[in-house]
Amino acid sequence: MTRSLYLPQRFARAFFLATDEIIGRHGLDAVLSLAGLERFHDALPPDTLERSFSFAEMAAFNRALEEMYGIRGGRGMAQRIGRAWVAQGFINFGAFAGMRDPAFRALPRPARLELGLLALAHVFNQFSDQQCAVSRTNESYHLTVDPCAFAWERRAEKPVCAAFVGLVQETASLASGGYEYGVQEIQCRATGADACVFTVSLRPHG
Repeated sequence: MTRSLYLPQRFARAFFLATDEIIGRHGLDAVLSLAGLERFHDALPPDTLERSFSFAEMAAFNRALEEMYGIRGGRGMAQRIGRAWVAQGFINFGAFAGMRDPAFRALPRPARLELGLLALAHVFNQFSDQQCAVSRTNESYHLTVDPCAFAWERRAEKPVCAAFVGLVQETASLASGGYEYGVQEIQCRATGADACVFTVSLRPHG
């Protein structure tokens, strides 16, 4: 039997607030119903660090986005929600808070990008059961996520963790001062890979 793994309630609350921002409250409620999470219609998860929002619930919510908007549309929506998730739940939290410090802003942009990705990994490693590791090649950064809440017990032909792609994109933009970096999920547990792996280009677009 697969053991249950969890995100803190604060992360789930912020994710639902980000969803509300992107598709509106009626849209959020519709996705919650489709995912079997109707209990959050009247009260979103509390703003606490208690690890009690399950990976299965997060995966169900993202699956419901695909069912409601189609696979392509749902994953595009999830990516936008992932970007909005930063402002709703991370920007003033933990290691993210230091990105606004003048000393951080004075660092070269490549250093800020790396520190931003490390901050993202640290927040998940410290406060959730979702574990992240950051490495670098000559061409890109790699974020290896195992286990991953978005791919939890899912099976698909293509990667399903679009929300995390959006989260990484927005983190890179925040850390670099507004530059946009290419982010791709190149491996996904839902497609049979050993872990979910995301690449981040070393240089911004343009």
